[in-house]
Amino acid sequence: MQQSSICVFCGASDGIDGAYGAAADTLGRLIASHKMRLVYGAGDVGLMGRVARAAQKDGAATFGVIPQHLVNWEVGKTDLTSYIVTENMHERKKVMFMNSDVIALLPGGAGSLDEFFEVLTWAQLGLHNKPIVLININSYWDPLLALLDHVIAQGFAKENIKDFFQIAATPEEAMSNFA
Repeated sequence: MQQSSICVFCGASDGIDGAYGAAADTLGRLIASHKMRLVYGAGDVGLMGRVARAAQKDGAATFGVIPQHLVNWEVGKTDLTSYIVTENMHERKKVMFMNSDVIALLPGGAGSLDEFFEVLTWAQLGLHNKPIVLININSYWDPLLALLDHVIAQGFAKENIKDFFQIAATPEEAMSNFA
């Protein structure tokens, strides 16, 4: 049986709340304890680096994908089980998505939002049915959820758009939903 893989989208920085880094560490350890493979953006900085180092430390396989132009900026983590350098961001997202069974979103910035909205749109269009979970550490994603409610209220999405993802307050809750 093929090992289950979880794609984690998250920030290339730690953010200002120490709970974000702690959640990344916890998620990495949980991925390993559930015998899953981590698929992520191959950076060794911020939450990306933390989730990868924690997963590796506890024995998880790691699959990192990074575009050439970010190898230096995100400090490409070359000691992963698999390390792939792509030509661009679009290819990175595609390779990450195609090599995962589940998608999780920790706190992050514009890149994480881009990744989330791409997989959400694909789910809405019926292109996949992979579980997507927002890990809402200290209510980080509440403004995003409010924005989605606004989009629905203004007639640009149906209420069922929220059926394409789950919300978890902690990494433990997230993993209990699909591990």
